[in-house]
Amino acid sequence: MSKYKRILVPVDFSNCSRAALDLAALIAEANEATIEVLHVWAQPPLKDARVAVHHAGDVSGTLHQLGVAAEKEMAAFLECAEHARVSVGRVESGDPTRRILALAAEGYDLIVLGTHGRTGLSHLLLGSVAEKVSRGAPCPVVTVRLAREEPAAARKAQ
Repeated sequence: MSKYKRILVPVDFSNCSRAALDLAALIAEANEATIEVLHVWAQPPLKDARVAVHHAGDVSGTLHQLGVAAEKEMAAFLECAEHARVSVGRVESGDPTRRILALAAEGYDLIVLGTHGRTGLSHLLLGSVAEKVSRGAPCPVVTVRLAREEPAAARKAQ
């Protein structure tokens, strides 16, 4: 009997997210599981929305445009992935950590997500979505971190 049937893969469309989706696909294949991909876009703070409104019109129109852009990015992201086990691509707005945890509570067996490996002061002040999800998830969480590339100068010296 397979351990994982439903896998949630939150993405931000980065290379790290693509690596997380690739790993989830391997796990899904081995377990005959389905993958549901989620992107949560954070609505800009009100003061940022007012700046956007100055240029684009009303707040609701601007937020709608952001949502449409996220939907297009999700479609392109999934088109490039071409994983047979992906059953749903969802785009939602809100706080990414809260939305991921709320969705995870709906019966997922595993969450696979990328992390950018934030360090230093920003990590101390903000933490990371991956870290917060790992701490609060009702199911196992696998995080994927890409190795840092060597600077071009270091590669040339070798």
